[in-house]
Amino acid sequence: MCGIAGIITRDESMISRPLLSAMADALSHRGPDGEGFWTNRSNHVGFAHRRLAIIDLTDNGHQPMHYLQRYTIVYNGEIYNYIELKNELQKAGYIFTSESDTEVILAAYDFYDERCLQHFDGMFAFAIWDEKRQTLFCARDRFGEKPFYYYQNQEIFAFASEMKGLWAIGIDKTIEHKLMLNYLSLGHVQNPSNKSQTFYKDIFSLPPSHFAVLNFAEMDFRIHSYWTIDKQYRQQVKKPDALGIFESLFSLSIHRRLRSDVPVGSSLSGGLDSSTIAYFVNKALGKRHAGDFTTFSAVFPGFEKDEAQHIQKVTDMLRLKNFTVTPTAEELVNDFEKLCYHQEEPFTSSSIFAQYKVYGLAQSHGVRVLLDGQGADETLAGYHKYIHWYLQELVSLYKFSTARKEMSLMRSRKTAFQWGVKNIVASLLPSHVAIALEKKEYNHIIHNPDINKAMLTHLRGREWEGIHKPIVTKLNDILYFNTMELGLEELLRYADRNSMAHGVEVRLPFLNAELVKFIFSLSSSYKVNHGFTKSILRNLMSEKLPSSIVWRSDKIGFEPPQKQWMQQPVFKDYLHEAKKKLVKEKILKESVLTKKQHPANAHQAENFDWRYMCLSKMV
Repeated sequence: MCGIAGIITRDESMISRPLLSAMADALSHRGPDGEGFWTNRSNHVGFAHRRLAIIDLTDNGHQPMHYLQRYTIVYNGEIYNYIELKNELQKAGYIFTSESDTEVILAAYDFYDERCLQHFDGMFAFAIWDEKRQTLFCARDRFGEKPFYYYQNQEIFAFASEMKGLWAIGIDKTIEHKLMLNYLSLGHVQNPSNKSQTFYKDIFSLPPSHFAVLNFAEMDFRIHSYWTIDKQYRQQVKKPDALGIFESLFSLSIHRRLRSDVPVGSSLSGGLDSSTIAYFVNKALGKRHAGDFTTFSAVFPGFEKDEAQHIQKVTDMLRLKNFTVTPTAEELVNDFEKLCYHQEEPFTSSSIFAQYKVYGLAQSHGVRVLLDGQGADETLAGYHKYIHWYLQELVSLYKFSTARKEMSLMRSRKTAFQWGVKNIVASLLPSHVAIALEKKEYNHIIHNPDINKAMLTHLRGREWEGIHKPIVTKLNDILYFNTMELGLEELLRYADRNSMAHGVEVRLPFLNAELVKFIFSLSSSYKVNHGFTKSILRNLMSEKLPSSIVWRSDKIGFEPPQKQWMQQPVFKDYLHEAKKKLVKEKILKESVLTKKQHPANAHQAENFDWRYMCLSKMV
């Protein structure tokens, strides 16, 4: 896990050690264990690297790394199956001088060319300079766990793990106003129709599951997709077989993600996903080593959604060491500017701060690798919002009795879900609903009463930019949208920045590509069934974890007491100052300063005051 940066230019005078050092210094938090620099002989290519040593702690793992007197790489991430790949490449005649996964990437690229990406089980963002071809090969992992930002004009191509690495060499930090309007009114900063777009003009993101090649002679940068999920494919598999395949794939994912030369721990929220990870880690390590595995949690005594009792049940059952942190409103205010500095783009709620504090807790206890449960909700339909999509699928297939049965079971368990005449219409006219939802989002923007009218001029000719709703005919359609287009990547950005702020690496067992492909190939009834979301995971864990965790119907996202925090005087004062700044910048109307503040829960849809406070640190 590291910070990477580089410059490629046909003007050799534009690359210097001070410039590369500035990029590395901006990324120093990502790699506290060392730095490295390299320029090629012609001084047309310069790389910078900050190292967080996780595998092969010796100098043999130092970057930029060279191979076959031809390739040079800077790399951020982990290839979890590097041992298996290394064995295959050795059979093909390749020789290795280190125990690092970085060298395996280089050998795999030489052997497979861009097809090497199909062989990687991991999270990664890297750039390889090929001196013979005079090309730069860049790639990013399938789901976007690791970031890769770039800037290009007629003179240079520059890239970095974080945008601050680009700002450090003088690239402008100019907000993209249309995406700012989307964030203020809708709460998201990504454009699902253009995954390269970021919150800032002229700074782009290499999309997940894509690679790119920069041809030095023409300075031509071309992006290509290398992987996707086939959301249409279904395989017929009996329940016992499905459970067996799921368990086998997940066990393998856990086994590989435990590979480390430094201590590994896990986040533990008390929910099913993190508890499942803890169980499988405990099983993989065995009784002899399980006691060395440490978990970290955020707890909020007195808060109705505090998960401390569920966390205690898991740690008692598995005999795990657990450390807790209790973030406060005062800490949030004190740390907020630093949090925004690391996140770079606006974020949705104080859940990001709670995660930030958990990762900091792990770092304080000397744990440099954490397993976490991101991705399970998006692939296994964990959120209650997915229930009505499943019901609509049943109705569209005329499975009315099954739909009625599911609704009855959910109501009996007091599971929150939406259902009415509009949902029946949506099941019959999905394309019309998608258009209506897009219009609804557009209206949210133009009718936001707090936004300065002058800001709305940025909508001209770009009204629908960043607004896209998928046509949903089945549950997999919306799961694919949230996994691959809008939703998951933002959560992964939060985790990457929060962990890297503390020099901690986060690994996500639910995002093994083969596991995700398998989940998508199953019928929807394996995801929502008998009134429960995440049906296959619950069934798998029914005899392995306490039933009060496995069969919980009160789905809780990672949620701190944000509404309580927002009612604290220190928070109210901080928010008022934030609004004053946005009024001064002519983003909000002056009337917003006299409006009553509206404290909101972390996952509440109209979380406007939070967005105003967050945006004030970005402008």
